[in-house]
Amino acid sequence: MAERLPFRRKCIQLAAALLYNANLKGFAGPSIYQGRLKGLCVPGLNCYSCPGAVAACPLGALQNALSSVRYRLPLYIFGLLLLFGLLLGRVICGFLCPFGLVQELLYKVPGPKLKKGRLTRSLSRFKYVVLAVFAIGVPLFLGLANGMPVPAFCKYICPAGTLEGGLPLMAGDPQLRALAGGLFQWKVALLCLILVSAAFAYRSFCRFLCPLGAIYSLFSRISILGIQVDGEACTGCGACVRHCKLDVRRPGDGECIQCGECRAVCKHGAICQKNRRKEKMKHETA
Repeated sequence: MAERLPFRRKCIQLAAALLYNANLKGFAGPSIYQGRLKGLCVPGLNCYSCPGAVAACPLGALQNALSSVRYRLPLYIFGLLLLFGLLLGRVICGFLCPFGLVQELLYKVPGPKLKKGRLTRSLSRFKYVVLAVFAIGVPLFLGLANGMPVPAFCKYICPAGTLEGGLPLMAGDPQLRALAGGLFQWKVALLCLILVSAAFAYRSFCRFLCPLGAIYSLFSRISILGIQVDGEACTGCGACVRHCKLDVRRPGDGECIQCGECRAVCKHGAICQKNRRKEKMKHETA
């Protein structure tokens, strides 16, 4: 079962990307879908402005809500992020994020790879800075100061927005291309840098920059779904941590995207799904 998980996970990632962007006719225009579903959010990072997007991005919705905090409390997006976090946590990063799939495919390009270590562990903390400053701080400050909507992360950083929204819209609309200025050029350059880095560092954006992953990481220990280590079966051999390409210290921690691939290298069967462990405990006590 564990050996088949990588293929199954790729199928789920691809299905999620297609489901998020099911408005295929939007690419012909190109145009942005404005139907009722756009009032809802998908759990993963997927740009609202993508011609195929049928729903909103939770990170964009959070920034827009914080920009309007003078007029209404962002209860909907807070509640939705809480629901996603408690139910799935970083399972969303491992299974339901289209931009995560793009990075994983780029990592398969042959070439030298950045080994994880003290440097990458330090860099992995930077995504919390991006969350605090660009996804929360700037939108909230400007929203309280003058009600100005500035989704700073989307505007200045988000590579998924540039790839899924900016480039397709620019390619299909000459007028938009004529209006493109320095900001768009900056975002394209940043996108290229992130995509190139993903070929050398596994899921570089997720590990070092993604504020949505930073939010979901806060729920890793308490989410209903995910993996965890059975302390009684674990011998502390460290095979799972050495096998993982991310900066985890233990399967299921905040840096773990819950992909479950470490289960295949655990000789003691100590890594299990959270619900499976509960079922095992119930069976043993019956």
